[in-house]
Amino acid sequence: MKKKVLIVISNYYKEISEALLKSTKSYLNKQTNLKIIKVPGVFEIPVIISKNINKFDGFVAIGCVIKGKTAHFDLISKSVIDAIMNISIDSKKPIGNCILTCFNYKQALARKNKGKEAALALNSILYK
Repeated sequence: MKKKVLIVISNYYKEISEALLKSTKSYLNKQTNLKIIKVPGVFEIPVIISKNINKFDGFVAIGCVIKGKTAHFDLISKSVIDAIMNISIDSKKPIGNCILTCFNYKQALARKNKGKEAALALNSILYK
């Protein structure tokens, strides 16, 4: 049975996000119907998932937060990850988390294939 999956992707670090998207899509179950929504930054991802929670069987959150010289990194990272976890628990729907939290751009690029892990985690719940 085909499952409907929404991928919400932040375009803030486009090169990284596009690589994560490619990795995610290549490992999702072939029976999956995909829709992709692009947002400006990772902070918008939980809102889009919440607005679409009843329309899809599962979700993948894709994006990247890179540490700068302010507390922004810590605040955004924790807020977004906590929100995604709460949405998943409250809705009882799986959300593959593919939001990188890295200390620099080079570190993020080295993790461009992490979409595989989010896709396999989602598959393991949706197609059990």
